[in-house]
Amino acid sequence: MNSTELAAYLDSVLITGAVATDRRDNLRHMQLFLEGSEHLGFGVRTTREWTVDEVFDLMHERVGINPDRSHLSGQDTIDAAKCVAALDRFAAVFGPAVAAGHRILFATGHPAGLLPVHAALAAAARAAGATVVEVPEGQHFGAGDIRQLFGVLVWHQHGSLMHTHSPDPMQLSLELLAATGEPSPDLVVADHGWAGFAASAGIPALGFADCNDPGLFVSEAEGQLAVAVPLDDNVCPGLYEPMIQYLLERAGLR
Repeated sequence: MNSTELAAYLDSVLITGAVATDRRDNLRHMQLFLEGSEHLGFGVRTTREWTVDEVFDLMHERVGINPDRSHLSGQDTIDAAKCVAALDRFAAVFGPAVAAGHRILFATGHPAGLLPVHAALAAAARAAGATVVEVPEGQHFGAGDIRQLFGVLVWHQHGSLMHTHSPDPMQLSLELLAATGEPSPDLVVADHGWAGFAASAGIPALGFADCNDPGLFVSEAEGQLAVAVPLDDNVCPGLYEPMIQYLLERAGLR
């Protein structure tokens, strides 16, 4: 599948295009991010002051949200071409890291959507000779603990895998690695606070982010997160399969 075909596919299954994310939600998240919301900060430590207008313009530039400032409700958009271009940049970092045998940590705060994406990348990385970083399981967080499934760190609670924006699980995992004498990962592949915290901590990181996740795009704009891929991060997992295959091809892993 070439880039044009992938873009058309992503629009057809609403990974991009007129996505399910509500415009009102997007605008509110921009404001909450700037206010330092615990839920939307993603562990991103900005190096300068940002205005709402600047974040709005950034989200149009990097994600493709509707540029009409009078559009206050209804659906918002993600540009498929911007998603594919970001996937190409992702592959240009991920592929060489795998080829060099780097230590790569995978994590997701959106297990119902993105766990299979991260798991497929982790499996391909391991098969090609990279090291998938393993963190001792069972680290308590909230009312649950941190577990690693198919090479991917997730937050578990009461028998379920939990959605989380919190940066704390990544911080706890990195602290646990240090406490056991393990070095920091050479690369993190993640989303939400897992990605934001790692990038702000100075670890090279790649992330996936929805159009209501402004923090990761600000992190990318500040040169912290290496790549933020704009997409709907919670469609049915099987719909991401063509995207996974495209990424692996571009990274030289299939």
